[in-house]
Amino acid sequence: MIRTFFITVCSTVLLTATPVLAQNAAVRAITSVQGDLYRFQNNNHFSVFLVTSEGVIASDPIDREAALWLKQEIQARFQQPVKYLVYSHDHRDHISGGEVFDEAVVVSHVGTKEKIIGEQRPTALPDLTYSQTMTIELGGKTVELIHAGRNHSDNSTVLFFPEERAVFAVDFISVDRMPYRTLNDSNIPDWFDSMKMVEALDFDIMLPGHGVVGTKADVTEHRMYLELLYATVLKGVRAGQGLEAMIEQVRFDQYDHFEQYESALPLNIQGMYRMITANRVGN
Repeated sequence: MIRTFFITVCSTVLLTATPVLAQNAAVRAITSVQGDLYRFQNNNHFSVFLVTSEGVIASDPIDREAALWLKQEIQARFQQPVKYLVYSHDHRDHISGGEVFDEAVVVSHVGTKEKIIGEQRPTALPDLTYSQTMTIELGGKTVELIHAGRNHSDNSTVLFFPEERAVFAVDFISVDRMPYRTLNDSNIPDWFDSMKMVEALDFDIMLPGHGVVGTKADVTEHRMYLELLYATVLKGVRAGQGLEAMIEQVRFDQYDHFEQYESALPLNIQGMYRMITANRVGN
């Protein structure tokens, strides 16, 4: 059976928003990014989709209720079915609900499919996988899928839209936002190489899976923060400094404009300390 595929995009023009009618009502919206590229919001998660004359290429469904809403909105607004649904990586909070797009071809990195099966993620299994790069062409438009290496996970897919000069990268790159809490399921320092790979692409618009839209410069800034965090914690560990002392003493106030700076910095230090001490071979 053919299934559908979703893409996350950040946008500037609001097309659809669901008003908050109750305390726990979901905030959902579709906004225009560039050309026929759109961003879908479901609360604090984002995905993207590209509309073509022959159907839609979409990314992360996020969850079943979000996917049902998005499928209906795409059909109502663009009168096109979702032909491809692309998973950014295997984490449940981004790819649940893929079964909603039961007429689309589901695409992922081979490692993503392995994790979906192994961890029994609640979503449709990919119909098509790739290992390094893959190009999807539909209705005269192109999306390039690139394996980003080991970063926030070991199976991240970057969606590159060359005509729209935009990149969709989830969880391992943020714009003016701290990395998530204790950096669980992370690979350091491989993560730095992933971001450098993205920086080498020819694009203007950075579309993260959470938070605001940015530019290539924001990718560089996020990498420089993580590199500084790694170097500082490694230096402290080598000097015999304990975790509590690091949390009390380490500050990176040049990044205090990042969202969640005060609350996330101690957790970032804790996560980096854990990874370094688990993998370091001292004297």
